[in-house]
Amino acid sequence: MNDLHRMIDANTNRASEGLRVLEDIARFSLNDHRLSTELKSLRHQLRSEIADLGIEQADLLTSRDTRSDVGTEISTPAESDRDAGLPDLASAASKRAQEALRVIEESSKALGHSGVGFERLRYAIYDTERDVVLGLAKPSAACSVCVLLTKALCVHHSPERIVEEAARAGAGCIQIREKNMKASELVEHASKITRLCHNLGIQIIINDRADIAHACNADGVHLGQHDLSIAAARAILGPTKIIGRSCSSVQQLKQAFDQGADYCGLGPVFASSTKAKPTLIGVETLERVMADPDLSTRPMLAISGISRENVDQIAGVGFPGVAVSSGVCSAEEPYESCRSIVESMGRLARSH
Repeated sequence: MNDLHRMIDANTNRASEGLRVLEDIARFSLNDHRLSTELKSLRHQLRSEIADLGIEQADLLTSRDTRSDVGTEISTPAESDRDAGLPDLASAASKRAQEALRVIEESSKALGHSGVGFERLRYAIYDTERDVVLGLAKPSAACSVCVLLTKALCVHHSPERIVEEAARAGAGCIQIREKNMKASELVEHASKITRLCHNLGIQIIINDRADIAHACNADGVHLGQHDLSIAAARAILGPTKIIGRSCSSVQQLKQAFDQGADYCGLGPVFASSTKAKPTLIGVETLERVMADPDLSTRPMLAISGISRENVDQIAGVGFPGVAVSSGVCSAEEPYESCRSIVESMGRLARSH
């Protein structure tokens, strides 16, 4: 029995298992297509590098002797301790894959190979560990009702009162949308609303301006199609902030998620009282999205013209969230308006 073959075989299995755990976390917990694809690619690269060693598969299998492997009976308390949940599980899987690759790398050198391919794989896993663990630390971007807050629309109550009433009604997020406010005024306004939202226990997103979101410590930024790239916004805000993107087609939706968007707004669904929308996507596009298994579980908000009068159409197709603007901001009774929308979306959750 070749001891080097035995070490390579055992550690190939360990590395593959660790990578598969990471891949499934990226797939089922983070819903991250990019990370899932990357981790799947790393597993295939590992198999390719092993094949390049020129060792016959039969020789690796012949060297396998699990029954007499003294290591199978050795364990530490840390191996069964995963109390910290998925982040701890992801870190443990990463370390297992990294350590296994180091053993394979050194063993391959003893067989006369450079080991460079295994070294590259090990470095790649350092980065994926960072992305997975930090992704798990990021707050959920899922929200059934988000209120788009614009000062000019708050005709009956102050923006602060609208936020308080929306939070009391069950809205999960406020998005500050001020297209014409000067930066100095916006950062002051956004900082005040951010503190209020955090005190109320709801998320706060800044429309368009990643710099303002960073300055006031908001939970994230929402980008239009012609704003910063998602990668550029991520460079400003870091890995634990939420980044959303407005989309007007299924193609844009898929592209945004592939580029790392945490959630997307899809519309315009209905005609808006605040902005001219010559082309509407209608509820039919939302139905198409919900029929797509790769998209239907993603955090999304239907946008444009949403009100208590038409929200049942959104809820009826199973769409996960809505963004509402004047329907709450301009309402004489913002609590009642928002509560009606929250209850409609709640019926969605119970019926799907």
